[in-house]
Amino acid sequence: MSDILIVDDERDIRELVSDILEDEGYSTRLAGNSDECMTAINSEPPGLLILDIWLKDSRMDGIDILKAVKRDNPDVPVVIISGHGNIEIAVAAIKQGAYDFIEKPFNIDQLMVVIRRAMETSRLRRENASLKRKEVSSSDMIGKSAAFRAMQGQLDKVTKSNGRVMLSGPAGSGKEIAARYIHAHSNRANSPFVTVNCAGVEPERMEEVLFGRETAERGVESGLLEEAHGGVIYFDEVADMPLGTQSKILRVLVDQQFQRVGGTDKVRVDLRVISSTNRNLEEEIAAERFREELYHRLNVVPVAVPSLEERREDIPVLAQHFIGICNETQGLPMRELSDEAVALLQTMTWPGNVRQLKNLIERVLILGDGTGPVEARELPSEEEKSDETGRVVLSGALATLPLREAREAFEREYLLTQINRFGGNISRTASFVGMERSALHRKLKSLGVVTSNKSGARVAQIDEPEPAE
Repeated sequence: MSDILIVDDERDIRELVSDILEDEGYSTRLAGNSDECMTAINSEPPGLLILDIWLKDSRMDGIDILKAVKRDNPDVPVVIISGHGNIEIAVAAIKQGAYDFIEKPFNIDQLMVVIRRAMETSRLRRENASLKRKEVSSSDMIGKSAAFRAMQGQLDKVTKSNGRVMLSGPAGSGKEIAARYIHAHSNRANSPFVTVNCAGVEPERMEEVLFGRETAERGVESGLLEEAHGGVIYFDEVADMPLGTQSKILRVLVDQQFQRVGGTDKVRVDLRVISSTNRNLEEEIAAERFREELYHRLNVVPVAVPSLEERREDIPVLAQHFIGICNETQGLPMRELSDEAVALLQTMTWPGNVRQLKNLIERVLILGDGTGPVEARELPSEEEKSDETGRVVLSGALATLPLREAREAFEREYLLTQINRFGGNISRTASFVGMERSALHRKLKSLGVVTSNKSGARVAQIDEPEPAE
């Protein structure tokens, strides 16, 4: 996309413009009719298109070519030239997406000014899009737990394909980061990544947002599907997409084309689709809130994104990563985490998952008054655990139990928390709690605590007895 394609039915005009541009250091290609023009564009999109509005002996006129270019190659700026220009044609061309309009006979200096501005605008747009993609893709996935490695292994398998991926997991677990990871490591990494926030768009506006629209007053307005052309479209929380829109998206997946709202032209797109959900879509289908055929189209490769509870081992490295981000983006202190703070973070409950951890770290750094290690006392406690004298305050449920049952309940919850904190590793748990490994195994058996595989990691849970028949 570095040369200039000149399209004019008058040979003298296109060769004159070509000579002028080549004297200025530009490379050019020439076309004398619409067929030659479209063949040149389809073989390699130019950096700029100079287009005559009237083309003799052509299937398409300049406006038709302009529409096709803006539909299939929206990043290519188009400068319209015509010897029969008038204000109506100029307005029509600009509404259809032309960069500017110049009448014949044109002033060479004026033409060069318009071309330089158009090329510069195009360059800045490409650089801006590239910088945005680099900014996003620089946020690598962080973790080392077994559950994280299992998920990353699945993601690595799908990066080089064009298959549709469905990411499932609780809110805040990092589904969008997983989607961006696929994009950043795919052959579409240099193309757009466009997010559709299905829950954040009003249902009555969803189709305009996705497909764009055409009106007499404002011409063509591109939607998110066009913006994602050549790259990835990410449907965030796809279960919130309106039913009516679901059927139209299904048609886009089948045909790879659609019509803008209010338009008649077919818009062709080349898209890879990644979706995410925190709901059980099979239950949504049973409740007639989600189309089964769309589900099967989107769910070609299902990937589960584990909750933070399932990857507690990753909490220290995630927390330190967020401290680094806050330091870089907000100038907040670059602090380490004390061992006590790490232990507390790993034993807390995280209904908001990774997003909740990120927000907590940011709050601690903002409210903190030092640059030394973050201490456990700076972290919010989920409930009051001790009084001013340091005595432990029992929860109401525990205080009502006899001593033996209370001790067992405490030991069970304590060991469950520690085993999950260490990713199911019994040896590390035994070392931390100060028990021999064999003694810990006996204790777990007596308390009814077992470990099992879940999302690629060992997770401790209560061994529920089989119900009596």
